[in-house]
Amino acid sequence: MVIRHAVLVAERLRVRVREIDDDDGQRLLRIVRRGVGSVVTWRRAQMVLLSAQGMLVDNIATVTFTSPDRVRNVMHNFNVDGFEAPYPKYRSGRPKTFTLLERREIKKIAKSKPAEHSLPFSTWSLVKLADFLVDEGVVGDISHEGLRILLREEGVTFQRVKTWKTSKDPDYEAKKARVEHLYAIADGEAIPEPGEPEVILCMDEFGPLNLQPHPGRQWTERGGKGKDPGREPRPRRRATYTRPHGVRHLFAAYDLVKDQLYGHIKKTKNRSKFLEFCRYLRSLHPTDVRIAIVCDNYSPHLTTKRCQRVGAWAAANNAEIVYTPTYSSWLNRTEAQFTTLRYFALDGTDHPTHKAQGSMVRRYLFWRNKNAADKRLAALVRRENAA
Repeated sequence: MVIRHAVLVAERLRVRVREIDDDDGQRLLRIVRRGVGSVVTWRRAQMVLLSAQGMLVDNIATVTFTSPDRVRNVMHNFNVDGFEAPYPKYRSGRPKTFTLLERREIKKIAKSKPAEHSLPFSTWSLVKLADFLVDEGVVGDISHEGLRILLREEGVTFQRVKTWKTSKDPDYEAKKARVEHLYAIADGEAIPEPGEPEVILCMDEFGPLNLQPHPGRQWTERGGKGKDPGREPRPRRRATYTRPHGVRHLFAAYDLVKDQLYGHIKKTKNRSKFLEFCRYLRSLHPTDVRIAIVCDNYSPHLTTKRCQRVGAWAAANNAEIVYTPTYSSWLNRTEAQFTTLRYFALDGTDHPTHKAQGSMVRRYLFWRNKNAADKRLAALVRRENAA
């Protein structure tokens, strides 16, 4: 009986989201990074993304401040319903006015181009689309606001035409599997075999860091009719016509086991600076402990025929450089750390010198590492990321 219970517990811990491709991963990353929308959707997408990165159910529950059963329900719903699962289905109000066939036809026409219907327009407006639907007999009558609400319910919004990149890396599956295996080691899900890394670090560059006024928010007295006549003018951002001070770059690495964020600010980002930062990361651990550094395919990170310094350094220093697939930065866990860095250290600032800006970044890293285990801080970061 005890053995059976242990097996059931182990199976529940191994519950994971289904295998996702690069497009799904990029879509999840966009939801998590987005600054608008439902907090419920953001949190569910975060659970799915963490599971896709190989994190255990109990660890996901700890990070998202919920129960393991709730995490498992989100995983099962995503495996069955796909990307419809993260979005809450609120049901209230009167029944829908239009039939299912009418709604499908409206959605189909809205997603088409007006030129396909012999109209001299490049895009639909709500007025033109509503008039066309009535003229064609699709519906008897529909208001502009009703059309907007219907399209939103059907998942159709007015968007800019964007370009996107999918990973065409021939070694996509192998690279992704290697990164996920290293994450499993860091999360305690897998035991490293002899010769495998024991310390996993995710590394990336953040920048460029310019000397310019950064948009942000702050507490200030209200304006308009209810303002105090004697209050001081509301703070404004200065205009910058020239920026002659150059830029800086932040080399950052996130230790998955210790939950610590390290960073060095450099004037340039090239192969020499990358190796300097790697030597610093190597110095944080004994030489007999093998480390792995997960990074992207930025050219200074690579070992090429003309320059083999990166590969030679890794071989000589008991380290492994692990590359994410091309256009798959969502696999790198450092990306999420940059969001909080930007919010807490850069938004709303106007530093006069690079020294002052660098000091702000370094003090934030010290503060963040000192409070890494604070649950209230984690809740604040999660709420601000979703705002």
